[in-house]
Amino acid sequence: MEWKKEIKILFWITVVFLGAFFLPVEHLRFREAVMAMFDLTRWYAREHVILCLLPAFFIAGVIAVFVSQGAVMKYFGAKAKKWLAYTVASVSGTILAVCSCTILPLFSSIHKRGAGLGPAIAFLYSGPAINILAIILTARILGFEMGVARIIGAVVFAVVIGSVMSLIYRKEELAKREEQINFPDMPEKRPAWQTAFHFFILVLILVFANWGKPDEGVTEGAWYWIWANKWYITSGFALLLVFSLIYILKLKWTHVVLATVFTAIAAFLSSSPMIPMIVGMAALSVITLLDKRDPENREWTLSSWDFAKQIMPLLAIGVLIAGFLLGSTHDDTAMAGIIPNEWVARLVGGNSIGSNFFASIVGAFMYFATLTEVPILQGLIAAGMGKGPALTLLLAGPSLSLPNMLVIRGVIGTQKTIVYVVLVVIMATVTGLIYGSI
Repeated sequence: MEWKKEIKILFWITVVFLGAFFLPVEHLRFREAVMAMFDLTRWYAREHVILCLLPAFFIAGVIAVFVSQGAVMKYFGAKAKKWLAYTVASVSGTILAVCSCTILPLFSSIHKRGAGLGPAIAFLYSGPAINILAIILTARILGFEMGVARIIGAVVFAVVIGSVMSLIYRKEELAKREEQINFPDMPEKRPAWQTAFHFFILVLILVFANWGKPDEGVTEGAWYWIWANKWYITSGFALLLVFSLIYILKLKWTHVVLATVFTAIAAFLSSSPMIPMIVGMAALSVITLLDKRDPENREWTLSSWDFAKQIMPLLAIGVLIAGFLLGSTHDDTAMAGIIPNEWVARLVGGNSIGSNFFASIVGAFMYFATLTEVPILQGLIAAGMGKGPALTLLLAGPSLSLPNMLVIRGVIGTQKTIVYVVLVVIMATVTGLIYGSI
């Protein structure tokens, strides 16, 4: 019906026009929310994309290309032993210093390789929630009790939410299991230790490149030492990556050495670590795309690019919306969004059902970069936030965000995404309520 299409176009033109006509640009709150939106987006682009998200795309590419489908299904597939699948998925976050957005390429990759819905969801939740750096920081700043409650809650959440999702969609999982029963055992192209070595070198580069700064005034201890020397440590793992590219992936050693030299020159000439990271990733992309010895090397970069195309636009939209609604919360000079910060602080006081539920909703939609949830919570607790809602926010916040939801929807569909978010919100609310009453 042609007229229906034209009416739909007219409707959206009218909506955009009315939105522009009544734009409340004269209100200070609106202008501050707009500034917060762009401030959060700028900070995200400067601090998170290059050092965190782009390496995650390459790691996801490794899973998609070098890790065989049989290996993924052995640990995460529909016919894998449940205790093994959920154990691996629920503790996977201890080796990943990732946030709710950085986990997305990895989740998308294992899902495409045939992982069962339950273990894949457990992995999706646990990745940011059981970040070992965030757990340590929580215990140090918010108290040992809160740190223990967070790690226990996160592991239990990962298993329970994954299991419930698998139960709800059991017909689909049974159909997937039947398909995978007849899946032939494909021989591994290279020994498993070589693929694991290459994978974990990239993970360690991601972890140490994003190692968080210790508390103000702390100048000793293991945490401070690692932070002070993190670029030397990262460079050491980068050299191991050079070895992996030559020995495991069989790339031309002259090309790899030339790429290493360019990256080293960028590191010496630049005061920002982002420049050598960009040069290194660009050089890696070029030498793999030009490689004619093994088509998988080229496919690795192309797969990483596919993840970037799928995920980056949705993340950008989500960060803009989150910044406008809830403000820019990445440092002490945070800007308020259209929803005033004082409303949030007032609504999460005490330990009522309402305060815990509100904390879980705010946590679900707000974007937290890795480790930033702890100082934000510290400020909210100082403003009167109860310990129950604080734990609720810790369990719902790091694993969910509006950008995260938009991408998950593209991977598993709208219905499953809504079910996942509802499960996280309900469980976080109930857990916070119980913890606050103890």
